[in-house]
Amino acid sequence: MPLYVMLTRLTSEGRKSMMNNPQRAFEVNKEVEEMGAKVLAQYALLGNYDFINILEAQSNEVIARVASELGSRDTLEPITMAAISMKDYVRELETAKIIRK
Repeated sequence: MPLYVMLTRLTSEGRKSMMNNPQRAFEVNKEVEEMGAKVLAQYALLGNYDFINILEAQSNEVIARVASELGSRDTLEPITMAAISMKDYVRELETAKIIRK
């Protein structure tokens, strides 16, 4: 199943929500699953972003809908990227090398 990385920044409203209900992060994970994606890993960050999530979803369209829905709540600003495992990446490079010969 395709993998995605989602970096998020909390808005001031999102920070208030997290301070008032820290468990909200886990509630959002359940909502994400109801939208058709699964949170595989989640970390809080120090720096330019507040969280990084590794998700899996059936398609780009599903993850785009998840990101749009989450972003529309005005509590966070998501940036989502497709991810490829290193094993698959190396396999593709090796395939390209064979084709170029």
